Parts: sequence; structure tokens; C-alpha cells
Amino acid sequence: MYKSIILGAVQGLAEWLPISSEGLILLTNIKLFGGGELTDMIKQALFLHLGTFLAALIYFRSDVVKLVKTPFSYSSSDTETKKIFNFLFLATLISGILGFILLELLGNLESSIELTGKVVTLIIGLLLLVTGIMQIRASDFGLREAVDLKLKDSILLGLVQGLATLPGFSRSGLTVSTLLLRKFEKAAALRLSFLLSLPVVLVGNIVLNFERFSVRIEDILGLISSFVVGILTIHLLLNLAKRINFGYFVMIFGVLAIISVLL
Repeated sequence: MYKSIILGAVQGLAEWLPISSEGLILLTNIKLFGGGELTDMIKQALFLHLGTFLAALIYFRSDVVKLVKTPFSYSSSDTETKKIFNFLFLATLISGILGFILLELLGNLESSIELTGKVVTLIIGLLLLVTGIMQIRASDFGLREAVDLKLKDSILLGLVQGLATLPGFSRSGLTVSTLLLRKFEKAAALRLSFLLSLPVVLVGNIVLNFERFSVRIEDILGLISSFVVGILTIHLLLNLAKRINFGYFVMIFGVLAIISVLL
């Protein structure tokens, strides 16, 4: 029971920072609780994202309400809202397809190769290094805003978010870095990144975690923990993410994960 609470709290804190909340949940699961099958741990991490999904839904409620209304009043919606809606729709479709394919490939790999806790930790550490390098390379002096979104941005962000199915690739880190590399202003990049997370978390849980939608006390406690910690920390940590480049921190964390395998 306390396992779900701890993992939910990790999700609630890590979601707002570009440090791979999924990777941290898996590492915490492996180091503190012995881990389990890789695909099952990934699905559990996705399920805990529902808590921070609700927190983000509340925090970005004005944007969400406008976007939900858009399909019913598309012609009268403002240009920025239309651009964001089109961006979210196409990017979510692409990332959903790619993420499902990657998860299936991981399941097949797991059935043919024994993925021990050390192997998974090593993979996460290496992917954290890649995420950190990408964040360091991204400039935060862009001029583009949400109204400047183009088709290429939707396709690219869909592919990048799909890659974040792999534990160790930070979804927010990769998407924000990609938007910065595409010359978006940092506040706009953070806003678009978290709006992009909402539909994929919801649809992903419906498709992959439908069986978890039952009244199990450990699942409920995990969601509550994720939501409460998330809603209490979202404003502070998002503001922190605007001011600090977490690339070096992510790389250090990746190195520590790799070292822990070798010790």
C-alpha cells in the first residue's frame, strides 16, 4: 500500500520537471521494491500519470476549456486556439501510434531476453544521458509563440513524445527541448508541452490500462498521492523549470544510475 503512495509522490514531483518521471518511477520501483516486468512497470507509471493529469487539467483549465469547445465552434475560434487544437490532435495521433509500437516491441524483447533490474537501470541511465544532452543543446532564446505552430511542429513533436514511451526519455524534457530547438519562446514551449501531455495520458490509459479502472485501494492511493503532490507543486516547479536548465542535472542522474549498475 505504501508502495503506491511513494510511487505516486514521485510522479507528482517529477512530472513538472524535465527529468523523466517514468524513469524515476521505474528506478524507485526497482531499487526500493524489487521491480517487476518492464512493461507492467511502464503501464503502472502511465496509470500514475492520471493523478498529475488531473492536476494539469486544473492548472491549465482556461486553455483546456477553450480547446474542448473548439471542435464545436472551430470557424469562430481564434487563430491561436485553432493552431493549438490542430497541433494537439495530430501530435497525439502520431505519438500514440509510435508509443504503442514501442511498447509492443519492449514486450516482445522482454519475452525473448531477460531484462533484469540492472539491465533496465542501465538502459534508463543511458537514455537519461541522451535527454540531458538534448536539453543542454537547446537554446531558450526563441521568439515563436503558439500562434506560429506549423504542420512540421506537430509531426516532429508527435514523434518525440512517442519516443518518451521508453523509460529514461523525459517526455517534458524532450518535447520542451524540441520546441526550443524549433525557436519557440520558453514559456510557450512549457505550456505547449504540458497541454500535449493531457490527451496522450488520457487515451493511453484507456487503451493500455482499462483493467486498472477498478476499485483497488492501492491504485486509488497511488492516484491520490500523485494528484495531491502534483497540485501542490505544479506552480513552483513549472516556474523553476522556466529558470533552470535541468540538462546537467539529468546527465548527473543518468551517470549515477549507470554507476549503480556497476557497483
